[in-house]
Amino acid sequence: MQGQIVGGKLSKIDIREKNGSNIELGELLVVEIDKKTYSILQIKDIIYKSQEKQSTHEYIAGYNLEYPSQVKEANLENKEPEMRNYILVEAKALLHVIKDKNNNFKTISPKRLPPFFNTVRSINEDDLEFLDPKEIENELYLGKVRSGSKEKNVDVFIDAKESLTHHILIPATTGRGKSNLVKVLLTGLLDFREIGILVLDPHDEYYGRDQIGLKNHKNSKKKLDYYSTDPPAGQSSLIINLKSLRPKHVYGLLNLSTTQKEAIDSVYNQFGENWIVELFKANRIERVGVKTLSVLKRKFDNVLGVYIKKYEPEIELGYRSPLFRGGSAGETTVEDIIDSLEQGKTVIIDSSKLSGYEELLVGSIILEKLFFQYKNYSSSELHEKPVISVVIEEAPRVLGTEALDQGRTNIYSTIAREGRKFQIGLIAITQLSSLIPRSILANMNTKIILGNEMALERNAIIDSASQDLSDDNRIIASLDKGEAIVSSIFTRFAIPIKIPEFEKYMKKFQKKENKSKKIRTNFPG
Repeated sequence: MQGQIVGGKLSKIDIREKNGSNIELGELLVVEIDKKTYSILQIKDIIYKSQEKQSTHEYIAGYNLEYPSQVKEANLENKEPEMRNYILVEAKALLHVIKDKNNNFKTISPKRLPPFFNTVRSINEDDLEFLDPKEIENELYLGKVRSGSKEKNVDVFIDAKESLTHHILIPATTGRGKSNLVKVLLTGLLDFREIGILVLDPHDEYYGRDQIGLKNHKNSKKKLDYYSTDPPAGQSSLIINLKSLRPKHVYGLLNLSTTQKEAIDSVYNQFGENWIVELFKANRIERVGVKTLSVLKRKFDNVLGVYIKKYEPEIELGYRSPLFRGGSAGETTVEDIIDSLEQGKTVIIDSSKLSGYEELLVGSIILEKLFFQYKNYSSSELHEKPVISVVIEEAPRVLGTEALDQGRTNIYSTIAREGRKFQIGLIAITQLSSLIPRSILANMNTKIILGNEMALERNAIIDSASQDLSDDNRIIASLDKGEAIVSSIFTRFAIPIKIPEFEKYMKKFQKKENKSKKIRTNFPG
């Protein structure tokens, strides 16, 4: 027994803590209503309470501090301290569980209070038995159920295909375990044949070039492709031919004037896939002003690293970036990556040696082509294709209000709004959720919320969550590294979890399948 209900309301049930119980913020408790029914509660706040007046406490504290030897003489010792001074916790009912005569479970949102003065106890694995299905389709492992800081031996899964196409948001401040979480997710996804993942990796941390990583997965040889401008033996060079670039790839990423966009369209209409090479070689182009042409050359030099290396005997282009090339180099790179994704592979793009613009351009080139292909498949053809998800870090670069200012769009925002219809989704990672418009945040239907100490960011997450997290502000701020809350349209309540350490999880994953209990997140009811 952890305590006893002494008052409150449905959204804030007051519980007096049993002395020494040490109830924690975010802890899950159970109140039994009858033999077949119970409610799951979560602690939202913890408060000191006393039967004595506050002035009396302050007076006694003064004696303790100033005249400690005289406290007993002055008869100021606390009488019955366990009875008079106590801790009151505020809890919220998360779920009402009913077990029928056939031992089938039904879960409903709480609509009535548990009986007044009932005792509460810590949650145990048996209380989660109703979440343990005999079979889970497309399960994606997230971690174990967490009660406060205590880890329970019950695994948490969500439906991979549904959650990926409905988009996943991973918000957190630095040092709270974002990269570890993504590694755990990608490890699980390497077991799926019908899911392709494109990973834009700005820190070269997922493949595991010099440490344990996804390359150590048992399925990596047949399910993992790695592209880098400096690839290890057996992996692919990341080279994109300039012919792969289209005007729409740069419109959503560069701040261009209307005149500059019209000039780019004109160049592309005249020269087709050779438009960038011809733009640099030409001194004058029909329907493009000389000044505009000069500005475009400078902008593309800054972004693509393309410049005129030699003028005589004929113009020759140079390439500062290790990514973009002319001629025939890298002509099949984009098609090869898309083919891998359509085979259900995970493709990691090492963008650690690229600029931010180059990284986003690579993603744009691949995703524009992929999105167009998926959009043009018939319903029956699309049904046979793998679900595709894109891991993008620092998501406000492409999904933020500034990136979408003045009606600008890019392929990432298009996927956020329309991708679900064509089996393409995002795994967006960010420290600054507040920079992303609410309309896009609301489309991120699964949020794996890690610790965040910034109130503005917590509010943005809470306001767009799939469950009511209005009382979770303090809980989110207190989450330690590896602790998270899963809020999803595929869960009946926001599930607190503990994410495993990737290195340990990968070793365990390779040896044998985890046999502990699994949680189905689309509950009966």
